[in-house]
Amino acid sequence: CGNRTTVTRSIENSKIASVQYNKDILLVIVIQSQRNSYHARRGGQRKVEILQQAATLGQGVPVIILLHELSEYEGVWSILPMINKSEETTVTLAAVLQVLSRYQVQEEWFLGRRLHDNEASIIHHYAFSEDPISFGYPDPAAGWALSAPLLQRLAERLQHENLKSDFTIDLKHEIALYIWEEGNGPKLTAVPEFCTEQRDDCATTFTTYLPNCGDPVLKKDVFVAVKTCRKFHSERVPVVKATWEKDAGLLEYYSDVPDASIPTISLGVPNTERGHCGKTFAILRRFLSQTLPKADWLLIVDDDTLISLPRLRRLLRCYDPTEAVILGERYGYGLVQKGYSYSTGGAGMVLSRTAVSRLLSSGCSCYSDDAPDDMVLGRCFTALRVPITHSPLFHQARPNDYPETLISMHQAISFHKHWNINPVAVYRDWLQDAQPRDEL
Repeated sequence: CGNRTTVTRSIENSKIASVQYNKDILLVIVIQSQRNSYHARRGGQRKVEILQQAATLGQGVPVIILLHELSEYEGVWSILPMINKSEETTVTLAAVLQVLSRYQVQEEWFLGRRLHDNEASIIHHYAFSEDPISFGYPDPAAGWALSAPLLQRLAERLQHENLKSDFTIDLKHEIALYIWEEGNGPKLTAVPEFCTEQRDDCATTFTTYLPNCGDPVLKKDVFVAVKTCRKFHSERVPVVKATWEKDAGLLEYYSDVPDASIPTISLGVPNTERGHCGKTFAILRRFLSQTLPKADWLLIVDDDTLISLPRLRRLLRCYDPTEAVILGERYGYGLVQKGYSYSTGGAGMVLSRTAVSRLLSSGCSCYSDDAPDDMVLGRCFTALRVPITHSPLFHQARPNDYPETLISMHQAISFHKHWNINPVAVYRDWLQDAQPRDEL
């Protein structure tokens, strides 16, 4: 950052790229694009916008990297880039250059809009539990930046040091922890001009993770599968019925036992205490069978998932159901060792009919009924070269496990878990639209 900013260390190989943008600044911008066609187009549009600004400034052309083009490897989204922005982040290039010029070229800088936990969070492994506010991490919607000296040191460190965890859960927090290095590296420096709202002094601004791509898809085009079991029929299922079930056009509850009062369907798979892979693959087969109406999309949720189906249908209008699409909150496993990404089950997994068909035709399957279904799906789709598409609107945990400043500006699609919360109140406060529209 500062007077010089340079690029990236990917998971596969380390490479430093730089460009003389003007006599003082070396600048590379990474756009967090995704391989899905909708996101690839959005990333390309942002790239064109920045290049047009550069031409107007007449000071040279910055290097702009679309993340999905950096490598064919599915785990490329977990790179450590330098100035990193969402495809929905708008950059005012002249203002960015002015901001960066405030920071000394020879020093290590980690810049961004600061987020912090208000309480110890399970998604951050309860880090800084005694004082969670003390540790800051960047809001990707506003963009964030690393200086060249810091980036060079991180690239060298990654060459010789194994990461502490096989799992990538919340990349922005994990990157901040890695950079901080238990106090040996810099903490995030808050930059007020890196914004998520529109102000005159902003160098970056954010639009939305729920764009208007047209009318929502119809209720009949989304089939909802709720996974449950006997012991939760009286505890969790009533919450679904009291909140979001009414917004579903096609919905079935799948349990280990039939219960006419709900009603539930038994797929002949015994309940397991964890994993549920056997049940999920039985749902996939039923979705493609002649038993059910033919729908473009399949949503698989847990019985303690809270979800806004109207918002989901708005989001799905952006995607092509004839493509193989799997959409949700993306986690990673073993990415440094060429592992795989997966869509977390509790947040809700959305699959196009095409994706389900490709999966089942491939022969990829569970290694046991109690294998983790979301991870097995991720491994299978990675083998099929089907990208896991990420949306920050899906949440594997509860609202209070995330910074309120982060989720309050989003129109969340889902949260997960009833632990220590009133789930009906959470649905009402975070997921229920004030004026729901009637939809077919």
